[in-house]
Amino acid sequence: MTTSEILQELEMYGDVQTKKTLMRHGAKEPFFGVKVADLKKILKKTKKNHELSLELFNTGNSDAMYLAGLMADENKITESQLNNWVEKAYWYYLCEFAVPWVAAETKFGFELGLKWIQSDKENIASAGWATFANVAGVKQDTDLDINAYSQLLDKVANEIHTSKNRVRHTMNGFIIATGIFIQELTDKAKIVSAKIGSVTVDMNGTACKVPSATEYIAKAYEKGQIGKKRKTARC
Repeated sequence: MTTSEILQELEMYGDVQTKKTLMRHGAKEPFFGVKVADLKKILKKTKKNHELSLELFNTGNSDAMYLAGLMADENKITESQLNNWVEKAYWYYLCEFAVPWVAAETKFGFELGLKWIQSDKENIASAGWATFANVAGVKQDTDLDINAYSQLLDKVANEIHTSKNRVRHTMNGFIIATGIFIQELTDKAKIVSAKIGSVTVDMNGTACKVPSATEYIAKAYEKGQIGKKRKTARC
């Protein structure tokens, strides 16, 4: 499929109610409002396709950009290309999901996360924390710098309440991911969660709520999920 053909198919799948919902969450024109389930119908046809994913992301169409994240080849995409993507990922579906998912599956995801969290731009810093969370979920502990993750937990404990809005959200997600996926740090993640208490994030008038890290980690423990890794960051 070509980029033009995919845009035509995205338009066909566009749903008015989905578009309204996504706009409330931060999406902006141009886009059609395509459900993720329908994006995956297109993905079945294209599979992973490096060049096509780059073209789709560069359209600026939010549906196409999200699809690009699902389609990207983590073994071919470069740091430079992901840095370009994160600059263009203007709302949280892109900067907290699509881009970090791909980054986390590369060999240099953790290093990108370290760079991105230093950014003064909210979308980039939030992408950095989301990348860390996803790296923890897909990489074996033997391939992780556990001490670095421990230090990042300390950083969250000290900075979360003074960080920018969506950065607070992804920092909270980082605590959850670290506590669930890195067994050696589960207890520390619980301590950090208790220390910071409730995390306030402006959800732009939507019904979304900030998950309690303490409750999430406890539920994962009850289900025997602590330390269990995911096959892929993308979903």
